[in-house]
Order: sequence, then C-alpha cells, then structure tokens
Amino acid sequence: MMSRVTASATSILRRIFRPSIVCGAGLVLCGALFAYFFASTPVSPTLEAAQGQRIAAPELVGGVDWLNTDKPLTLKELRGRIVVLDFWTLCCINCIHTLPDLARIEARYPNVVVVIGVHSPKFENEKKSASIFKAILRYEIGHPIVNDADHKIWRTYGVRSWPTLGLIDPEGNIVRGYAGEGNHDQLDKDIAALIKTHKAKGTLKETPINFNLAREKEAKPIYFPGKVLADADSKRVFIADSTNHRIVITDLAGKKIAIAGSGKEGLRDGKFADAQFSDPQGMTLDGNTLYVADRKNHSIRALDLKNETVKLVAGIGKQSHSRAGGAALATGLNSPWDLLLHNGKIFVAMAGHHQIWSFDPAKKRVDPYAGSGIEDLHDGPLLAADPQFASAFAQPSGLATDGKQMFVADSEISAIRALPLPGNKGQVTTVVGEGLFEFGDKNGKGKEVRLQHALGVAYLDGKLYVADTYNSKIKIIDANQRTCETYLGDPKMFDEPAGVSIAAGKMYIADTNNHRIQVVDMKSKEITTLPLEGVEPVRRPGLMGKEKK
Repeated sequence: MMSRVTASATSILRRIFRPSIVCGAGLVLCGALFAYFFASTPVSPTLEAAQGQRIAAPELVGGVDWLNTDKPLTLKELRGRIVVLDFWTLCCINCIHTLPDLARIEARYPNVVVVIGVHSPKFENEKKSASIFKAILRYEIGHPIVNDADHKIWRTYGVRSWPTLGLIDPEGNIVRGYAGEGNHDQLDKDIAALIKTHKAKGTLKETPINFNLAREKEAKPIYFPGKVLADADSKRVFIADSTNHRIVITDLAGKKIAIAGSGKEGLRDGKFADAQFSDPQGMTLDGNTLYVADRKNHSIRALDLKNETVKLVAGIGKQSHSRAGGAALATGLNSPWDLLLHNGKIFVAMAGHHQIWSFDPAKKRVDPYAGSGIEDLHDGPLLAADPQFASAFAQPSGLATDGKQMFVADSEISAIRALPLPGNKGQVTTVVGEGLFEFGDKNGKGKEVRLQHALGVAYLDGKLYVADTYNSKIKIIDANQRTCETYLGDPKMFDEPAGVSIAAGKMYIADTNNHRIQVVDMKSKEITTLPLEGVEPVRRPGLMGKEKK
C-alpha cells in the first residue's frame, strides 16, 4: 500500500514515470519506491541506513498494547534469535499477501526466527487493539503483535510504506530492510546466511520459545464469514465461511442444505466433503453452479450444487503479479475478492491487482476489464494502451449491478465506483469517495461523503446498500444523486460487516467479526440472526488469549 505522501504525489508521478517502474512484473507504481524519494517529512533512516551496514536496532518502545503474547517483548531478551519485524496494517492487501510468506519462514526456522508484527494503522478503526486481535484470529497469525497505534515504532525505524520488513541479527543489529510484498526468497536467503554465521560464532539460540498465541476457546458454526449471497429463486443462502475455509449452504431460514469444504485449508477439488478452500470470499450463482472467489488460493472455484462437487475453473493456485489475460487455467490471479455474473460473464474484483477482471466460463478465458493496476482513485476509460491514462482502483472488494452499470466497493479509497457493463457506453466514475487517505464516517452528498474501508455493496430499486466495514454500519447511497445516509448500524449492532445481499424482502449481512449472518426485514428494519440449524463448527485447537479492548 502506498504511504500518504505517495498518494498525494501519485497524480503527478503517473505522468512522469513510465510503466517500466513497477512492483514485481505488474503495471503498478511502487508506493514504497516513491515514498523513499518523495518524503515530505523527515523520518529516521534506520532501516534505509542499514542496507550494507549493521546498526543497533532500537528497542520496540511506543506501542500501546501487545497481542498474541502473554507479555511485552524486548529485543534485548531476544538476543540470540533472528528477529523479523513486519510493519503492517490489517486492511492492506499487500500486507495480507506477506503473512503467508512469514508463516513459511516461521515453519522453516522454528525457535531460531522470531517474527514480530508491528501494526502501524492506516484507518482510525485499525488503532483499536480489539480490531487487531480479531485480525490475528481471522488471518491465523502465529506471532506476537505490538499495536503501534501512534506510529512511534514506525517513525523510529524510518518506515515509509506498508508492508516493510526489518531483519535483526542475533546480536541485535539491523541487517536489512525490505519494502513491499514478494520478498520471501531474499529474506529466506539472508536468514540462512545469518544462521550459518552465528552458529559458527556461537551466538545463536535454538531453544524452544512460546508466546501463548491467541486461539478461540469455543468453536463457532461459522468463523469470520467474509461474504453472503442470498437467492430468492432457489430459496438458498450461500455463506463464505472464510476462516473455516468452506462454503455453508442453507435455506432462507438458516437450515443446513450442504457444506462444501472439509474445513481444512488447502486447494483440492472433488466431493464437497473432501474439497479444500483457502479464505473463500465473494460468490455468484448461475443456475446450479456457484462460483467462488477462493481468495488465498488466488483462484475461482465452481461448485456443482446438484452433484455436490468442486472444480477449479480459473487461476493456477498461486499469486501472480502479471496483469495479462489468457486461458483461465493457465493465467494466475491475485486475490480475487468478489464475483458478479452478467450475461454469461463473471466479473471479478481483483483486489491484489487493483483492477476489475472478467472470466468467461464458455471461452475459459480471464482478462482485465477495467483499471490500470495503479493503486489510486482515478476516473476515466476502462482500459488504455498507456496505463497512466486509464481508470484506477484501490483494492476493489465488492460488486453489484443494476443491469447496466457495475458498482464497486473500492475499499482502500473508501469509495463507491461505477462503470458500464459490456454493451453500455461510459467510463469509470466515482459515486462517493476522494482518495487513499480520505475516509471517516460522514453522510451527505458527493465528495463530502466519508466511508471507512467499505468491503461490500448490494443494489435494490435504485439504491446501493453498502457494508461500511470499519464504521460497522450499513449505508444507503443513491447512485444518481450521490447522496449517502446511514441505514443501520453501530459497533454494538455489527462488528466490521464485510458482505451484504438482498433477497425476498430481506437483507443478509455477513457480520464478520461477530461470526454470524444478520437478517434485516427491509420494511420494519427488524434484525434477527440466521440460526444456522444443523451447521457443525470446525474444531480448533487451543484456547483464546485475553481479548484486548
């Protein structure tokens, strides 16, 4: 994710630099790179200065709370270990992509490497330890986290973008900093070299170390549901039981029909009971086929609801940084977060690419549909030969349609965007929202409206119903008038709802952090909880740590 200074300079920079300046192989201007050269305020150059020389790592002073551990940690007490600091924020797709890399490092070097997450927030909601605690459980993070709510540790280490990693040797010296995602191989190489050196010096500890990681005490029928899809015609509700890595199917009253996925994380096709998913999110229904955005597997899966089987239909099972389309099963995707069916084509909110893609099941192709891949809010043509002139999105995460336009919950810019579907003229426009660092909780009209990391959107009778996730509310927006009002919600009613769907006079809300589906009568606004009759929870080992407020 880009830093604030990067965001402010992006409109100028995109006109100066050509697409040869990229992160990885994609046509995305690297926020970390530009932040290093265009910082507007002085910061301590600790990580930057460490490139090529070793300097003493500052202590982790200034955090307001420690989570996923039974006590605060100091670098002094970790002497003899190799420490990796992960500066992240829980909303950022690039940070989310880094977590599996860190899990691989932790599994490869147990007791030798200690990863410490330094959570330096972007959004106001992310300053709360309770929100970070839920993210630890949702993303199944296996290392301690310090809540750097005031960015004190961030400034001490001279960090300028999310994510940034810092490598500290067993003697307490900073070895290197790594900006952006995709640094696993270099980090692994550097750690292996440190192990060899410090084993020879006798300065490496390999004794077991335990941090009393957070775990849920009671299993829940659904666990951090990311999306929900209600269908009036078939009288079914489809729930992305995201952190249980499965799809739960019930009738409209919540009685179990079927469950796709064993509950074990992985990528496996086959019968519902044997299939495996990894953080499934958005869904769309085409007759008796349910398509699922299998987010962490960077793929689209097709569920045959009649024969109860699962099949990979797009993606290669791992993340790709290429933005070139191609054969569906030979082209890598990048964190697909939501799906929308229209006239036989499926549109994909490709959060990791900051684009909208299309998937044609008949032709078995995937292709970019809109967005340059530059992480920004920019209205304009769907695509352009020169990406600097095309529209731009920032982590699109929810899709809806009125039959002519597609509406996008563009989460990192806290915006709702609109763009034409095939056969309709027009370009990408902004309904509400202004940019990467313009967010809040303010109703009104047009540019004065403020949302906070909205992840979901549904359409009904000329109105958009938006899961304003970090405000824990459902907002109602008139796409034509560009007006916004609060429909329902507060932190006592919902906790970071991420998905919304409407069917048969009822609104179904994925109340993500409360592990439930809330059902709203659209006439009375009466709220009930979908009972999930017959849905057995996935059993999880361990006990839950003390929750932070």
